[in-house]
Amino acid sequence: MDCYAFCTATSYRIKSFYEAIRSRYKATLYRDVVHVEKPIEDYRADIFFFPYGVTVFWGLPRNEALLFLEEIKGFESAPLDDIETDEFSYVYGETSKVAEDIITLPDHNVLIRFAISHGIAQSVKLGTFESAIQKTFNSMKSIPEDLAKQGKIRLSRKEIRTRMGALFIERTTINLHLDILDTPEVFWEYPELESYYKMISNYLDLQTRVEVLNQRLSIMHELFEMLGNELNHQHSNRLEMIIIILIVCEVMLTLLHDIFNIL
Repeated sequence: MDCYAFCTATSYRIKSFYEAIRSRYKATLYRDVVHVEKPIEDYRADIFFFPYGVTVFWGLPRNEALLFLEEIKGFESAPLDDIETDEFSYVYGETSKVAEDIITLPDHNVLIRFAISHGIAQSVKLGTFESAIQKTFNSMKSIPEDLAKQGKIRLSRKEIRTRMGALFIERTTINLHLDILDTPEVFWEYPELESYYKMISNYLDLQTRVEVLNQRLSIMHELFEMLGNELNHQHSNRLEMIIIILIVCEVMLTLLHDIFNIL
């Protein structure tokens, strides 16, 4: 069986979605996560909807999962242009484990899938942050290179302000959502499930990836400050040039008036 995860939006309007979906399927709200049961022939598919725009499907074929995602577009906030995805297979065995993208479940307990889905959803959401930062770095990498080679940034004041605005928006968007990468508070109510969450989060290396993300955010902050300093430097140079021109004009006027008696 397969498990698919998709990050399609910045967030879902989870309460209104829950009210709409419960009239069609058996749905349960675990804090702010909606669980939907979808009967398929001789078994049941489980679907988990996370408020930060991620859906995790267990046992639903990929084509049907994509069709289901079309149904929830009306509940998306800020849909993503590039959908982040991940894919696993799962089987049943005596011991819970994850290896080579195969998840072994001890039984059919939906809460175990719920716990593992938390880690998968966080990983996919983290992937959107990583992709966004990489795109920002790719668009900005010429700036420090120019500074190293030329000793200055070859951008106009307007271009610098535009780049600073883009950096600020990216940093703010990610910082506002970093808390979703913490250990979910729901495990305070279900402490027996936390080991399953830790199993998948360790496998997906969530903690290390979050640390790398924070380091990249720090680099973005330094780049933001560098652009701000360059903007101030350009402004200072402009003021100095204006002052020099004014001094030259005053000297010329003095010469014309006192030496040449023209004025």
